[in-house]
Amino acid sequence: MSTAARAPGRPAPAAPAAERFPALGTTAELLVTDPDRLAPARAVLAAELAAIDLACSRFRPDSELSRANAAAGRPVTVGPLFAEALTAALRAAELTGGAVDPTVGPALVALGYDRTFAALRPEQLGPLRPVRPVGWRSLAWDPANRRLRLPVGTALDLGATAKALAADRAARRAARVAECGVLVNLGGDLATAGPAPSGGWQVGLADAAAPADRNGPERLAAIVALHGGGLATSGITARTWRRGDRLLHHIVDPATGEPPPAHWRTVSVAAADCVDANTASTAAVVLGAAAPDWLRARALPARLVGVDGTELRLAGWPAPPTAEARTTATATATATAGESR
Repeated sequence: MSTAARAPGRPAPAAPAAERFPALGTTAELLVTDPDRLAPARAVLAAELAAIDLACSRFRPDSELSRANAAAGRPVTVGPLFAEALTAALRAAELTGGAVDPTVGPALVALGYDRTFAALRPEQLGPLRPVRPVGWRSLAWDPANRRLRLPVGTALDLGATAKALAADRAARRAARVAECGVLVNLGGDLATAGPAPSGGWQVGLADAAAPADRNGPERLAAIVALHGGGLATSGITARTWRRGDRLLHHIVDPATGEPPPAHWRTVSVAAADCVDANTASTAAVVLGAAAPDWLRARALPARLVGVDGTELRLAGWPAPPTAEARTTATATATATAGESR
């Protein structure tokens, strides 16, 4: 992290304090500009993670999402947090022309992703029979009364946006409670709130190894200063499994019900908040070759890494770090490519 000049005798500002712990099937990372305020910020983050898991987990039978899916065909009234998450998911679908669609639940189940990734056993899967989602426009959603009716046979999956929403909510609330700057990183979904450290939050992006080298080390491929808003990384290499002779991953193209053709290994996007950043990074993986023009049209800073390792930087995304920067920079948070659920 860069250091600011200070008057003689004036104490140096404390370095941000950090804590990491497992959550939502990935790793949660919390950073605060005031080390003395780490505990209350941690309590806020834990509460937000518990709430979003109970509202939106596809893998908990007692979650509100599971109950809504089980009630397909009948109207249900949902709680405020679930309503906020569903509204965010439908907005993502509209902004991306359906490239990010919350009705991909049956498609993911058909691909074999019907349980937590840690519990997935590819050897137990039968022949692949893709299921094309019915599409987000088929939902009957009344946000004013929080009333939802899913078509029969439809199931929601909010994984593309709910974790990012949790990061945004936790960062904003933790910054208010702790009264300092906060960064929340949920497996590559980063949200900030409150005053950033001098020079911004120094965020290191680690490229996941290519599929043939999954056991190889990750390398610090980019260092960016985040002064506010959110940043998200989506990719196709961190969560993969084999089904027969096919290598599958967790990002689904709603047009087919299958993973899109591999074009980008990872996509990182910065935006006004983490939900928008995640929406754009996930859409870019689905859009493939069309992604750069789509991102340029929205003036979103982005870094795209092709399956062959070539890198494309858009809208002012900074140049790659020098060898010296890789060695000496203090990366206070690491966005792990591909962990978008």
